[in-house]
Amino acid sequence: MTLRLACAVACSLVVSSIALAQDHTLARIDSVVKAEMARQKIPGVGVAVIKGGEVMLAKGYGEANVEHHVPVTPETVFESGSVGKQFTSTAVMLLVQDGKIALTDPITKYFPNAPASWKGITVRHLLTHTSGIPDYTTDAMDYRKDYTEDDIEKIAFGLKPEFPPGSRWNYSNTGYVLLGIIIHKASGKFYGDVLHDRVFQPLGMKSARIISEADIVPHRAAGYDLVKGQLKNQEWVSPTLNTTADGSLYLSLQDYIAWDRGLRAKKILSPESWATVFTPVTLTSGKHYPYGFGWSIDTLAGKLRIHHGGAWQGFETYISRYIGDDMTVVALSNLGPSSPGLIVDGIAGVLDPALATKPPKPIADREPKVRAQLETILAAARDGHLSPNDFAYVRAGFFPEAAKAYQEMLAGVGKPDSVTLFERNELGDDRMYVYEVRYGPKAFRVNLGLAPDDKVSVFSLSRK
Repeated sequence: MTLRLACAVACSLVVSSIALAQDHTLARIDSVVKAEMARQKIPGVGVAVIKGGEVMLAKGYGEANVEHHVPVTPETVFESGSVGKQFTSTAVMLLVQDGKIALTDPITKYFPNAPASWKGITVRHLLTHTSGIPDYTTDAMDYRKDYTEDDIEKIAFGLKPEFPPGSRWNYSNTGYVLLGIIIHKASGKFYGDVLHDRVFQPLGMKSARIISEADIVPHRAAGYDLVKGQLKNQEWVSPTLNTTADGSLYLSLQDYIAWDRGLRAKKILSPESWATVFTPVTLTSGKHYPYGFGWSIDTLAGKLRIHHGGAWQGFETYISRYIGDDMTVVALSNLGPSSPGLIVDGIAGVLDPALATKPPKPIADREPKVRAQLETILAAARDGHLSPNDFAYVRAGFFPEAAKAYQEMLAGVGKPDSVTLFERNELGDDRMYVYEVRYGPKAFRVNLGLAPDDKVSVFSLSRK
């Protein structure tokens, strides 16, 4: 065998080995996606994986429209849900760069008729969910009614702030709806037009747009819900509530790929503006909370992760950028009660085992006072005796809806048979705990947050 032939054979073997390894990886990703689709009963999913700036995978699974048996493809358009907030924050920063908005602007500059309780709330507070303005997605709005921006302002004015601005973090769709109105007032253009002209078009996001039921939208997926285990079409929402800036966008996998390309190259905004977007908010206490402008910011396996999810009208979405791995994973689902974040996590674990989700392990519980407080709260929830006085602040919608639901979940239980601590960490000013609580055959996951004064800041309960 000549030297040239030997080299050719060796190179061929290397290429074949690489191809086989890649095929194996893609097959494992397929298995992750299909297993979660089957477990969660998701009709259709779109997945994109970008590694080192190259598209490793852009693939559809299942059906975009069950009634017409239309398959999901990379061109299928899904609703964004709250992933759309990162685009709203980008539009705000464009106007900041233009000198038309300042992050320190009091929002009363744009809403002069706002209540006195809004004094001190700034644009930055809205972007970081630290304004204290409650979430409108409780019972403040009729989803089948059309609202003007003036109508929405008046509804927001009537919401009682949950805490002083900047003192805490609490997710507020209302804040981002207001940001859309501020964009309109500062630029003279509907926020969706600002996105179209200054974000979507420059980045080549060809199908990205505001939701519209009336327009002909190529490759539009249908959104679904599960009702008693049966697949149903999503519930109808009025056209105006499908255009607000808290997450009313259509985006395809190809759009997310173009968006990731723009983020990687730091296009649209200046490097300084992007740095601001991805900086965790500082609370008035001086402590940081892991959220920037429309993005959650944390670490996984010791590496920076920037991510966000979204849910709206029969769709769920998730995008996660693993900065240390130079990797982005996107999963889009057309089922309302689904968790595409689990698909993203599973794919990340295939590509880097260090990112794989590990089964939680019990940790030493060295705070008997907190455990006793937890059992007191559980008993109060069971007996319908939860009181706002037990809480550092009360999130809109907790009373009576969540309190009643927890009472029903705990009906008939007595004292816990076991209480096991799985996580303890600090989040902003609060101490956060995750427990497993067992009552005979019933097991619950309980998230408990305690403010510096030991009052409850977070309490949630779910069956295991």
